[in-house]
Amino acid sequence: MNTLKQLIEKYNQPVPRYTSYPTVPFWDNAAPDKKRWKTTVKDTFQATNTNEGISLYLHLPFCESLCTYCGCNKRITRNHAVEPVYLQAILKEWAMYREVLEDRPVIREIHLGGGTPTFFSPENLATLLTKLLEGCEIHPEHEFSFEGHPNNTTREHLQALYELGFRRVSYGVQDLSLKVQQAINRMQPFENVKNGTEMARETGYTSVNFDLIYGLPFQTLESIKDTFEQVITLQPDRIAFYSYAHVPWKEKSQRAYSEEDLPQDEEKFALYELGREMLLKAGYHDVGMDHFAKAEDDLYQAKQEIRLHRNFMGYTTNNTKLLIGLGVSAISDAFFGYMQNVKTVEEYYALLKMDELPIVKGYFCTTEDVEMRKHILEVACTGKTTWSPADALCAKTIVKLLLLQADGLITMGHGSLQVTPLGNRFIRNICNAFDVKMHAVNQEGSVPEKMFSKAV
Repeated sequence: MNTLKQLIEKYNQPVPRYTSYPTVPFWDNAAPDKKRWKTTVKDTFQATNTNEGISLYLHLPFCESLCTYCGCNKRITRNHAVEPVYLQAILKEWAMYREVLEDRPVIREIHLGGGTPTFFSPENLATLLTKLLEGCEIHPEHEFSFEGHPNNTTREHLQALYELGFRRVSYGVQDLSLKVQQAINRMQPFENVKNGTEMARETGYTSVNFDLIYGLPFQTLESIKDTFEQVITLQPDRIAFYSYAHVPWKEKSQRAYSEEDLPQDEEKFALYELGREMLLKAGYHDVGMDHFAKAEDDLYQAKQEIRLHRNFMGYTTNNTKLLIGLGVSAISDAFFGYMQNVKTVEEYYALLKMDELPIVKGYFCTTEDVEMRKHILEVACTGKTTWSPADALCAKTIVKLLLLQADGLITMGHGSLQVTPLGNRFIRNICNAFDVKMHAVNQEGSVPEKMFSKAV
């Protein structure tokens, strides 16, 4: 059997994070069929709204300064006059979807992402959400969350959103090393993270999440150890420990440092292993694909109760089949199809002014897509999946599964798969075995380097 070092070398290939299937690079680039999309949204809504409710993702792209590592869609400005204009545009887009839905929507989830949602004033966020929820019903098991920057999330932000039903905040911590923060242009003292965490709990938030990243420039085992020692003192309820995606061909800001400044392969994996080990010793549980949670947190409980779900918002405790994305570059998921909005504020405003949904690309799922997505989601969320002889997995999937089993990453039975403890480190690769879209472009054994970030 291969050593861990050999496994890292073997599986550190470009693979998706599987927040959808098929993944975005395999979607159609032609002009989307808006009529078909509206029909798909309406059909999914009518089939699921009463029991499940729907999810809303609001993309708020503005930031006051550029974090050079960031791969998100953002607009850098210190001009806060952009706030009301953008929020009015989101409300107009939502009004257009309300016309499609026709009936009263039951809101199960809301997530504010960015960008920096706390770029917007508490008053403007409260106005946006109050108007957005007019005429809607709130699901009794709703989960509302937002992404906050430790430097500018105020008690007023927390209170305003709390009063509207928000109970989870996710702080982008990334790393607490001064040298690393200087390299990625994200200066935020530990005291700011501590204050934000304490304010959230004092306000009544029941779940505080930290986003941390491994593989950033100048990170070392010593610096990661120091970051995690400080983080653990604050006892966040959840921690997302992501692999840094170095994609300078897409994000020019990542050219601010050299690839020689980045920990590579085995060194990078050692950073993850150290962080993971420290979290497990501190009482956190490995939920899967870079996520950790305390036993009492709903994310861990959802995994134990086999109700964990994964979509464009990452891991979630609610499995809604309709997710509507509002705002620049936001992605919607209607189970049988996906759509992404245009990526610039100017295009977004222009299409809304013409009373057009601001979508630019999408995909409508085949029966095979739905089946493969089922396997990918089950592996990512439960660590296992099953199939029947009638499913007829393709030959390439079977070959990949046998190789994964030979490497000790999974065990296979008759029509079943179970991820091993070792395999938990390679969940993306295991999911990839069911990705027939990638099999099609992988005829010669390698995926185009610039299609996805590497697994490690």
